[in-house]
Amino acid sequence: MALRLGLFGRKDGDDGARVALAALKERARIVLCLSDEATVAVNEIVCADPACPGLETVVLIMEPGRRTRALKIAKAAGAVTDDDLHTAAAGARL
Repeated sequence: MALRLGLFGRKDGDDGARVALAALKERARIVLCLSDEATVAVNEIVCADPACPGLETVVLIMEPGRRTRALKIAKAAGAVTDDDLHTAAAGARL
C-alpha cells in the first residue's frame, strides 16, 4: 500500500492540511472498499481561476491493471464527507 499526499499551491508547514489529507486518504480506502494493492493519492489544489471554488481535493486511485481514476471534489480536504466520496466515485464509475 503506497501513500501519497500533496499540498499543491499551499505553504509548507500547513500541518492541519497534511493531517486532513492523511485522514481523507484512509477514509477513501475504507469508504470505497479499495484493496490493499490500490495506491491512493490525495491532493488539495488551490485554483487561481475565478470560476474555480478556491480549493479542490483530488483523490487518485491507482490499481494494478486498471486505469487511474480521479475523483474531484470542490472542497478543502478537511470538509470532504463520506457522501462526497461516494458521489465522486459514482461519477468516476469506480
